[in-house]
Amino acid sequence: MASVDQQQKTGVFATKPIDVLVKQTQDKDTQLKRAVGALDLTALGLGAIIGTGIFVIIGEAITDSGPSIVLSFMLAGITCVFSALAFAELSSAIPVSGSAYTYTYATLGELAAWIIGWDLILEYGVSIAGVAIGWGAYLNELLDSLFGIALPKSLANPPGEEGGQFNLPAMFLVLAVSGVLMVGVRESARTNTIMVFIKLAVLTLFLVLGVTAFNADNFSPFFVEGQGIDGTVTAATLIFFAYIGFDAVSTSSEEVKEPGRDLPRAIIGSLGIATVLYILVAVVATGALPFDKLKGQDAPLATALSEGAGFDWAANIISFGALVAITSVVLTLLYGQSRILFSMSRDGLMPRRVAHVNKRTQTPVLLIGVLGLIFSLLAAVVPLAEIVKLVNIGTLFAFIVVNAGVWILGHTNPDMERTYRVPLVPLFPIIGIALCVYLATKLEAETWLRFIVWMAVGLVIYAVYGYRHSRLRQGEVVAPDAELPGAS
Repeated sequence: MASVDQQQKTGVFATKPIDVLVKQTQDKDTQLKRAVGALDLTALGLGAIIGTGIFVIIGEAITDSGPSIVLSFMLAGITCVFSALAFAELSSAIPVSGSAYTYTYATLGELAAWIIGWDLILEYGVSIAGVAIGWGAYLNELLDSLFGIALPKSLANPPGEEGGQFNLPAMFLVLAVSGVLMVGVRESARTNTIMVFIKLAVLTLFLVLGVTAFNADNFSPFFVEGQGIDGTVTAATLIFFAYIGFDAVSTSSEEVKEPGRDLPRAIIGSLGIATVLYILVAVVATGALPFDKLKGQDAPLATALSEGAGFDWAANIISFGALVAITSVVLTLLYGQSRILFSMSRDGLMPRRVAHVNKRTQTPVLLIGVLGLIFSLLAAVVPLAEIVKLVNIGTLFAFIVVNAGVWILGHTNPDMERTYRVPLVPLFPIIGIALCVYLATKLEAETWLRFIVWMAVGLVIYAVYGYRHSRLRQGEVVAPDAELPGAS
């Protein structure tokens, strides 16, 4: 049990006892509804992972990698695997909303928790806006192809791109998704599950049609001349964006019926399914069309089917699949972002009023509404190129901290009950950290500078508000015995 005196002595490095974290989930004013099962949970992970990345990223990354893009997908996937194992252990041990923020609070202390929470705001917020921005372009293409109508480019494209001034479809998408999330977690999860099945069906159709034009000669030469393996690694740093999202599963911990059993399965399962699917798509796309015809394409999968396999009609289906995929990703990421800020507000590091849960829907309606307004405006007025650069560095930083958290928890609380344990600790966490650091070193210096500035702003906010309003520092928490209802 951590006493108030002990908390004051340790200051900003005070850790929040795990039983306190669990006990807070039973507060009537901030209690969420446990309504998510294993299938919806796995779909939540796939909903966050499979989106703009796979439908667009191949066209950008293949410029550096050439046919070796298959290895790029493998490298990015392997980097995520070790972090996924860490998320699986911590989510089963600490079934509380907040993902890496909550895990850090329990293992590294309040200051580190604030830092990672502020980092996650960057990761999820920028991802939501960045993913939503691409929705307008796909919508316009589909409307033009099917009905011969289209929105003016000034209202459909990101500012600064092809005459874009105000991205109205992106704004509409974020607001609409916010409305769905306000209704309730069960309804949101079921909506997402339907969308996941649709986009998996679309990608399966791509594989079936694309393989008919497979040509092994397209894989020679395997590397881009003059770049070699360095080009493959550079492409992996871009492709990493396509894997972001499996960690969103852990943000739903308080709303899962059987968290100890289902969270590890869903985190590892969703990443495994996405990794296999990504590699298959990369192989088929490259086999169907030479990489020099794929590079730079905004819709590489549709291009591979139309120009490589001769299925022009399939382009409309791919565009529809991209619309569904983007919608699903925005829903999942906005859900995750709201739960992270929900946890930070409940802890007093953000205004506690926004953590209030609506009695009818049992969701943080005010918080979701505020986030929806902010991110819809961001998606409408900010150029895509300017907001997606920070996503990868924020995610890599979060993964490094979570891997470290597993290592630390193994030392500080080795006997704590958890339904899943990372094998070969500390070897696996160290490998996970090393891979994340390696990819982070390949990012541009400008990206690092923007990240440092963002984190510096966060530290100022913590010093001005979070430090003074922390419930842990004010002695509002004790360490009672707590037991989650329905938890295994």
